Amino acid sequence: MKACVIQPPYSRDVSYSDEYFKYKIDLLDKCDEGMDIIVLPEYSDVPCATSTLEETLYYHEKYIDALLEKCVETAKRCKAIVFVNALSPENGNYRNTTYAYNREGELVGKYFKKHLPPLELEVLALDSDYTFEYSEPYVLEIEGIRFGFLTCYDFYFYEAFAKIAKSDVDIIIGSSLQRSDTHDAIEIMCRFLAYNTNAYVIRSSVSFGEKSDICGASMIVSPKGDVLRNMKGRFGMATAEFDVNDKYYKPAGYGNPDAPHYKYIEYGRKPWQYRVAGPMTIPHDEVMKYPRICAHRGFSSVAPENTMPAFGAAIALGADEIEFDVWPTKDGEIVSCHDDTLDRVSDGRDKIYEHTYEELLQLDFGVKYGDKFKGLKIPTLEEILRKFALHTVMNIHIKPLGESYPRKIMEKIVSLVRRFDCEKHVYFMIERDEDVNIFKSYAPDIKICVGHDSARPYEIVDRAIALGADKVQLFKPYFNQEMINKAHENGIRCNVFFADAPVSGARILSPEQSA
Repeated sequence: MKACVIQPPYSRDVSYSDEYFKYKIDLLDKCDEGMDIIVLPEYSDVPCATSTLEETLYYHEKYIDALLEKCVETAKRCKAIVFVNALSPENGNYRNTTYAYNREGELVGKYFKKHLPPLELEVLALDSDYTFEYSEPYVLEIEGIRFGFLTCYDFYFYEAFAKIAKSDVDIIIGSSLQRSDTHDAIEIMCRFLAYNTNAYVIRSSVSFGEKSDICGASMIVSPKGDVLRNMKGRFGMATAEFDVNDKYYKPAGYGNPDAPHYKYIEYGRKPWQYRVAGPMTIPHDEVMKYPRICAHRGFSSVAPENTMPAFGAAIALGADEIEFDVWPTKDGEIVSCHDDTLDRVSDGRDKIYEHTYEELLQLDFGVKYGDKFKGLKIPTLEEILRKFALHTVMNIHIKPLGESYPRKIMEKIVSLVRRFDCEKHVYFMIERDEDVNIFKSYAPDIKICVGHDSARPYEIVDRAIALGADKVQLFKPYFNQEMINKAHENGIRCNVFFADAPVSGARILSPEQSA
């Protein structure tokens, strides 16, 4: 694969705008069919430094159509994937946007810059509402290649690199306009990014000229941290060829199998030690000690079961885990409710999966519990994860559905868990062996707890061993000390359902019955 970075001249004097814009267009005309990827710098629609919103929009409107048309034409002519950054009208305002065009010249994606510096927030007043909401790394897959994105100021937020790495990207596109860091400093950042994400970094910027040690430094860096090209202050374009599958793997600690750097780091990551939200980020399931208290369906004696108030109350009062059940709706949303029917916990009727999510939102899931909860809505798995991810361990009960669990629903559940970065803070409790195999095959890194089978209750530990599961959820009274011992001998943790009374709880927690 051959990548090309374009580095045009840049000035604080806007009188050069026409000349420098033409230079950029002329460089695109010089691109050829040997190039697979072409990357242009940030604000390619504003060729020189501006100081006001009005001035910025003047040049944007003057050049944007010609710029994007040329990018489309170049993509088609060179049969290349083209990335260009410019303003884009969004949400009644403008956003700093990296446009992605495929080899046919079709717009296939837009990346909106996630970190806006004071100039863009206070002077240009660009739309920034989207930056105050949680979002996973933007990944665009083209021809089987996974592209990640950073724009200029984004490069400074190293704490985001781990999440980008977990998104399994192959190439990171960086359109930039950095005008303060030296070429050496920028090279350090790009090498650090490539090494930490196991991805190629293709960065395009603008230049003040070869005599300047700031700005510029368009470059291509390999996952090993090798700099394949660094233009420093030179105007023009530079290319490099590489095999996108040639990643960097090293021993994950002395004597361990080879792995990407970020996987070695994830092994020992303890975010509660250094993140601002550290006190709320609890140790994950692998390191949290037993015995624990798990709030079944949340704190259901003070709030309606399987609802946000019940989960919140359980976590606030110190429960180590919460347990809840999930079902798909008719239109594929994932919601939490114990029963597959609606009549016991709401003013609705029939099966959950016979209703769309919008239809379920019309029902009251609190009024049958008490008037003070009247109007309570059914929670989605996304809402639960968005609110409580990393604040508790989650025992997610995957309810049986049909002869075999639907793959699309399974993929959505796993995708949500990954989206909220809590693979280690959840485990799936699954009753049917065939469903265990489906989930283990698709997401082997997420722990499985084998559930009760009424047809063979005393075989639960043997089933877990045969299935390669991590836990069993014993159901009173269908277990004994021999089963617990066998589970422990095979590295399997034991949950016990249930222990509501202090006497039974104390007995389960005694050394003879420790689960």
